[in-house]
Amino acid sequence: MAKHIVAALQIGSCPGSTKDTLKKILSYEKEIKESGAKLVVIPEATLGGYPKGSNFGVYLGYRLQEGREEYAKYLAEAIEIGNGEKYPEISQLCALSKATDASLCVGCIERDGTTLYCTMVYIDPKDGYVGKHRKLMPTAGERLIWGQGDGSTLPVVDTAAGKIGGAICWENMMPLLRYAMYKKGVEIWCAPTVDARPI
Repeated sequence: MAKHIVAALQIGSCPGSTKDTLKKILSYEKEIKESGAKLVVIPEATLGGYPKGSNFGVYLGYRLQEGREEYAKYLAEAIEIGNGEKYPEISQLCALSKATDASLCVGCIERDGTTLYCTMVYIDPKDGYVGKHRKLMPTAGERLIWGQGDGSTLPVVDTAAGKIGGAICWENMMPLLRYAMYKKGVEIWCAPTVDARPI
């Protein structure tokens, strides 16, 4: 296997603004190009944001109106995922991938109807959006705001750097998920996380 540069774009979201966060990601085009990276991994929930410390007004047995309003804003900042002009954030990430000749693995909050998922999307410089993985088991309080992935989104994607796949944050502790990826031939493991604790 040839050697390739793999990069981690270690940035955080712009609170409450997917638009500003996307601009922030796109602003790294020159650095990605100059690095020669063939794969760039962007943290969990970067687009859409990880609402660290928020409880959305939920307490056992009741919910507060201000929490509902906060959740509605969070829902509005999530993105829809797919190919084409209907998906502007994905289209812009595809353009970045093409311009830098680097595959991207991007952590985002996906909106599917009224359900949110913690998702990572795979973008290829030639083929654009090529797949996604929805977090199978949100951790602890995340379960109040994110749906569970159903296991149908566990791709291993061919890239110039090798076959990539992975898991989000705590999922990396799930042996059967890892086994499924190994069985599919994963060569580069992507593990986007928001966790700031030492590994």
